[in-house]
Amino acid sequence: MGTENPGRPNFPARPAATPFAAAPPQNVMPFSSSGPVFGSEASGFRPTPPAAPQPTIPFSSSGPLAGSQASGFRPPPLARFNDPSVPSPPTSYVPPTVGPFQRFSTPPFPSTVHAGSRGLPVGQPIAQPPTPPVSLHPQSHIPPVPMGSPPQSVNSAPPNVNVPYSLSDSSFPAPRPNIQSSFPGYARMQSNADSQAPPIQSPFPSHQGGYAPAPPASSSPFLAHQGGYIRPPPVAAPLGMQSRDQMQHPGSGPPINSIQGLMEDFSSLSIGSVPGSIDPGVDPKALPRPLEGDVEPKLLAEMYPMNCDPRFLRLTTSGIPNSQSLASRWHLPLGAVVCPLAESPDGEEVPVVNFISTGIIRCRRCRTYVNPYVTFTDAGRKWRCNICALLNDVPGDYFANLDATGRRIDLDQRPELSKGSVEFVAPTEYMMRPPMPPVYFFLIDVSVSAVRSGMIEVVAQTIRSCLDELPGYPRTQIGFATFDSAIHFYNMKSSLTQPQMMVVSDLDDIFVPLPDDLLVNLSESRSVVETFLDSLPSMFQDNVNVESAFGPALKAAFMVMNQLGGKMLIFQNTLPSLGVGRLKLRGDDLRVYGTDKEHVLRIPEDQFYKQMAAELTKYQIAVNVYAFSDKYTDIASLGTLAKYTGGQVCYYPGFQSSIHGEKLRHELARDLTRETAWEAVMRIRCGKGVRFTSYHGNFMLRSTDLMALPAVDCDKAYAMQLTLEETLLTTQTVFFQVALLYTASCGERRIRVHTAAAPVVSDLGEMYRQADGGAVVSLLSRLAIEKTLSHKLEDARNSVQLRIVKGLKEYRNLYAVQHRLGSRMIYPESLKFLPLYGLALCRSTPLRGGYADAPLDERCSAGYTMMTLPVKKLLKLLYPSLIRLDEYLLKASAQVDDFKNLEKRLPLAAENLDSRGLYLYDDGFRFIIWFGRVLSPDVAMNLLGADFAAELSKVTLSEHNNEMSRKLMRILEKFRESDPSYYHLCHLVRQGEQPREGFLILSNLVEDQMGGTNGGITGSFCVSSLHRWNISFNIITSLNSDICSPREA
Repeated sequence: MGTENPGRPNFPARPAATPFAAAPPQNVMPFSSSGPVFGSEASGFRPTPPAAPQPTIPFSSSGPLAGSQASGFRPPPLARFNDPSVPSPPTSYVPPTVGPFQRFSTPPFPSTVHAGSRGLPVGQPIAQPPTPPVSLHPQSHIPPVPMGSPPQSVNSAPPNVNVPYSLSDSSFPAPRPNIQSSFPGYARMQSNADSQAPPIQSPFPSHQGGYAPAPPASSSPFLAHQGGYIRPPPVAAPLGMQSRDQMQHPGSGPPINSIQGLMEDFSSLSIGSVPGSIDPGVDPKALPRPLEGDVEPKLLAEMYPMNCDPRFLRLTTSGIPNSQSLASRWHLPLGAVVCPLAESPDGEEVPVVNFISTGIIRCRRCRTYVNPYVTFTDAGRKWRCNICALLNDVPGDYFANLDATGRRIDLDQRPELSKGSVEFVAPTEYMMRPPMPPVYFFLIDVSVSAVRSGMIEVVAQTIRSCLDELPGYPRTQIGFATFDSAIHFYNMKSSLTQPQMMVVSDLDDIFVPLPDDLLVNLSESRSVVETFLDSLPSMFQDNVNVESAFGPALKAAFMVMNQLGGKMLIFQNTLPSLGVGRLKLRGDDLRVYGTDKEHVLRIPEDQFYKQMAAELTKYQIAVNVYAFSDKYTDIASLGTLAKYTGGQVCYYPGFQSSIHGEKLRHELARDLTRETAWEAVMRIRCGKGVRFTSYHGNFMLRSTDLMALPAVDCDKAYAMQLTLEETLLTTQTVFFQVALLYTASCGERRIRVHTAAAPVVSDLGEMYRQADGGAVVSLLSRLAIEKTLSHKLEDARNSVQLRIVKGLKEYRNLYAVQHRLGSRMIYPESLKFLPLYGLALCRSTPLRGGYADAPLDERCSAGYTMMTLPVKKLLKLLYPSLIRLDEYLLKASAQVDDFKNLEKRLPLAAENLDSRGLYLYDDGFRFIIWFGRVLSPDVAMNLLGADFAAELSKVTLSEHNNEMSRKLMRILEKFRESDPSYYHLCHLVRQGEQPREGFLILSNLVEDQMGGTNGGITGSFCVSSLHRWNISFNIITSLNSDICSPREA
């Protein structure tokens, strides 16, 4: 931050801005959303100005209830974890009163509200979910939901619907202290105020129950089940004679603001107990959890086996709506997630096709590439485009006869006609200039903070170790520049025995000395490059310069690279302070948080960086930013360079080479050695009547649908939203084709093409049945992160919740009346994890809490990272793995070969952490090993050696001379090999070590409640638990006359 105040409460680094959707300069087409606005125009939701602050009343079972009588029952406090020896948290702790985060006292006897009232009592916080009354009559069996025989749809198969049942639960545990973890893998520095945080308790009592399949439609509707899934009717039932408004609770008025409206939507989706009845509530243990990780959809591949693999292209629903009216009822995002260079499993490489004599076969009108879905007619002399239906002539050299079924006789020898993914070798007409060699230019901060952290040494050693593996040998070009208050260039011409340093100190008039000798051929100047890298750490070891002329250094690097393009790797440790692009400390004024000006802190402060990004993209230069500092460095502004050039942001807060060096080595080495597509552009073509209107990710949009990508790799994914151009689609199938034109490292110009087909449906239930939950969450997360750049964090969270609630509500309306589902919430099998992922997204680093819940640099870097992640990686980050290790390590016969037995994941709740156990938490970016308080001392001693009783924050995990330690290290290495895109740095924490345990693991157990400044994830969101979000706030029995209640069913 520039200054540190150890006595200051636990506030994060100074705020910054983050341009996830910010537009580039006016002369460049921005890539931010140009289509339906997420959560507003698309859904009809209009956020209103924030209401006046209300007194905050902690959750209490005796608190006021909306629409029901207040219960006088107060449950006993919940035990933490499964260890009765763990003391409960102090009940007298009150957070200190600091600025706008003052806590208000709780009235000892909250007033009640008369039954039937839909409003909230005065003084009750909007986010507080009222507690259902406690039933005095135990209920062991749950009445089923009768499922009649709905009308059959012509073009749809039975969707899978889940109807969760519930057990009543009137306890609301106290809010947890605000402790957050860093992203992607480092704990942020904690102030002294952290030590005052009370212990964190588990918010979940033990429940019973489960899921069970529904009986067939012909069976008795009164068969008893012990709570669980109720299979859906065959197709979506029509709304019948009742309008959608009539299906809501009669008497409910329009919402007075966005939060009230969200509560109204939640109220109609409740699956909790009905006041006045003995029907039990939901069983938290029975709700579905994504313990198997991401599961790619198989239904579309079965329908269209020639489609490209889902790892390349995933639609949010493969059932494309046939009309705009049907699309308007699909409240979830409609679009796709594309990862054009996704890594292929061993033995499944994308085939390469070279049309030497004929040239690449394409449609004359829409320029679609020939693919498995084109049809051949006129005895094989013509082919019909599957996108625009135009008949094209078949070149003579490409002609083949047709068999009796109309298929070409050489179909099996033509990958482009039998495979959904193929790569064409492009002829010279696809080149604006000759293919450029791979270029790597390193711009390194050598100020005093960079020297002291050890970053320079690690970077130099890693680059040197990767020289043999850089793609494109022997064409690869390389160059270096360093900077503090001046800029240092290095002449590495092959005729020299050692590099020559040239210093430019005039920051106002930047020039490049010897421009022809600063980028050299690596194979020719190898010895000079190695000499430079060996001497670089010692060259600046006595440097005490604290300034950073990053802006002028960036302009100078651009001047060096603009003839060839390539990849610029920036290593930044100090806030830019000199010359053009200098930045200032922002975010000191806490009064802007929670206001309409809050988002300004997350967008670039200086237009210089957006202008430079536009210039860099124009000259095919991609930028990867590596930021290292425990102080504010304005990632929001620096990350703009990566955002608009197709690059990435890697953030290492508080970097120390002894601790974080291995992570930097691995991730930098992967960046340098992974296969990269250079000088790329990407376009997605769609069938008639549909088109993609907005794009989300790291790139620059050259035209309405052409994405400029100076560099692409297998770790980058892009999302886009789909709209219908025509009121009614007349085709039965819609086709999509992704085309990526790029230069390979070998110097070939290539076109990678992915083609997929999807059916057009007329039934909303079929859209839900064919939904892809992973793609929905991926697109939803990008929209939410972009919304934080123009709105408050709370508005972004509310928009996520609103779309999920509206989507599930619309699905429920298909069945509620005819099948007498009453007030129970139902959801399709394809989206059964959506509520949990929505909760996890709202608690993720880019969206969680407020000012004190995540430092702005960490919040912005997390947003940049999540905007580029493929689906599988993003879902792993949102819902990490929690695995118990000690039972596996204690088995003498257990081997790493028995890896499947180890991969049993646990729900992310504190009640699953046994004080006698050893657990591994893995979010795809780091490992956290949790040692239970009463874990066997033998296990701890074998794994930690002499440090087994020391404070684990000072202990580094290493291999010891015993089988248990070796087995653990093999396990960790196996996990790292299965996900090599990021290095998993290992953190150790012991139960009860506060605040370390809180911000490393407890605050990341997404199924537990979370407090925080600005309401944490409160507001309209029911933060007591995931299940309370599903359950909604309450059910008003007196207004439920038109819809059968669960008890009546």
